[in-house]
Amino acid sequence: MDTVTEPTLFKKGAEASLYLANWHSKKVIIKTRIPKKYRPAALDKRIRTYRTVHEPQLMHEAKIAGVSTPLIYMVNVAESYIVMEYIEGQQIKQALNKVLQEKRHDFCIEIGTMIGKLHNFGLIHGDLTTSNMIRTPKGKIFFVDFGLGEKNIEIEAQGVDLHLMKRALQSTHYEFWEECFKNVLCGYTSVRSVETTENVYEKIREIERRGRYVEERKQ
Repeated sequence: MDTVTEPTLFKKGAEASLYLANWHSKKVIIKTRIPKKYRPAALDKRIRTYRTVHEPQLMHEAKIAGVSTPLIYMVNVAESYIVMEYIEGQQIKQALNKVLQEKRHDFCIEIGTMIGKLHNFGLIHGDLTTSNMIRTPKGKIFFVDFGLGEKNIEIEAQGVDLHLMKRALQSTHYEFWEECFKNVLCGYTSVRSVETTENVYEKIREIERRGRYVEERKQ
């Protein structure tokens, strides 16, 4: 990483740390997966190596599916870090709370369409929250952070993905989450069949019923 200058901690997560830096005169994000001492060293190395290799692959396939993701500049498997494009813009988390209802509608339709494209391509994001979506000044929405993603064509996985989106809207945008999620589903249906969307939505309801059952058992 000797060509990197001015690295600054941008975000520290449970799974990785993000640094904002300059790399060959480009503004970049360096995603570094830090060793976890609670895991056996060999297992920890395998997990970090797998995720370091797998995430750029998913981001590349998302592009093929028609979903905007940051460019990958370099992957260092040995040291478990990725150098990727820094996307200038505002998190959808912030944008949704500032715009009028009409614009909020448009954002959510577009987000649902992008999720539908991922699922049509057999891709699961794994952490669908409005914090992991960035809108550029030109109005383009990028999906970021595929660290927990996977390739999976099962309705169960798609239901879990959209259930996470619903929960994120409920917790972060509680004043208008129902309107937002309805529009996400509208966008989703525009690229998937009505029947498929209904099957995925039924899976969401099933997941919620399981959650309530677990809570009742705890009580």
